[in-house]
Amino acid sequence: MVTTIADEAQVTIETNYDRASELKAFDDSKVGVKGLVDAGIVKIPRIFYNPPNNFEKTTQVSNDTEYKFPIIDLERLDKDPTHRKEIVERVRNASETLGFFQVINHGIPESVLEEMKDGARRFFEQDSEVKKQFYSRDNTRKFIYNSNFDLYTGPATNWRDTIACYMAPHPPKAEELPAACRDILMEYSKQVMGLGYVLFELLSEALGLKTSHLKDMNCAEGLSLLCHYYPACPQPELTIGTRKHADCDFFTVLLQDHMGGLQVLHQNQWIDVPPTPGALVLISNDKFISAEHRVLANRVGPRISVASFFSTYLQSHCSSRLYGPIPELLSEENPPKYRETTLKDYGTYFKEKGLDGTSALLRFRL
Repeated sequence: MVTTIADEAQVTIETNYDRASELKAFDDSKVGVKGLVDAGIVKIPRIFYNPPNNFEKTTQVSNDTEYKFPIIDLERLDKDPTHRKEIVERVRNASETLGFFQVINHGIPESVLEEMKDGARRFFEQDSEVKKQFYSRDNTRKFIYNSNFDLYTGPATNWRDTIACYMAPHPPKAEELPAACRDILMEYSKQVMGLGYVLFELLSEALGLKTSHLKDMNCAEGLSLLCHYYPACPQPELTIGTRKHADCDFFTVLLQDHMGGLQVLHQNQWIDVPPTPGALVLISNDKFISAEHRVLANRVGPRISVASFFSTYLQSHCSSRLYGPIPELLSEENPPKYRETTLKDYGTYFKEKGLDGTSALLRFRL
């Protein structure tokens, strides 16, 4: 089955449209996209209109009939060396060809996954006056609630609200976290860090490196959680939940609910990432693909997802360590394709650029 989105969407913006003023008014309200929905809007504000030329006309492929999304079972990972080699090979293949895969039997109890989604929902659906105390664009805070980190720089506003929490290497104090999701943020972070160590080992082996290589590079040191809330949208054909982008961390562990809407770009086709109960989605010198992905807006909602970013780029205490192509993977036939940079410089550029549909990696390409 082949479909398209917004092929016929035409948006006319009046010449007297004051986008800057509308953005500021939306930001100052501190109620986010959910506040607009709660107010009963039937037409979305113009700040959310995706410019017509930004509606990508690439096709979508139905997973059921044309594409099987890779699902990797981590059960018996450390009990059978032969089975581990098979898992590493599947991780390598998925990372080289798609940049996305799902893991099951990963060790995080389903009750913790469900409570994490419920905790995020509780935060976003509590009284606006309670949420407003956490609304901020100050990235030095350990917990932030806002809508669109690139609100003032992006080409269009995404139909979503977000909370960001920096959990490692310097976790927040309990009182810095909202009561609605305090306990589960701490428990889920502990669980996903444990899974992250395992995944860094598998990725190291898939690259042909020693098991501890990526952990020895401090790739597993930092963890940030981003919980996204996508309310039901009255005009989803005019906007998008999250614009096309590639994450700029070492890798992302994504927990999504049953709503769907996440898509990955593969061979110029958008592929739906199917919600699989109990599964977590993994997003990973061009050896492994930094996959571009997006989230569609939907008339049904809310959609809730929790993205765990392994990196310190979002945080104010980034080290001065330089990161670049791994020397062990370079040769005369495979020279470096990117220059070295610090996580702070890379993250700063990513945040300033915003989700404009281009990869931040391009700036650092040699």
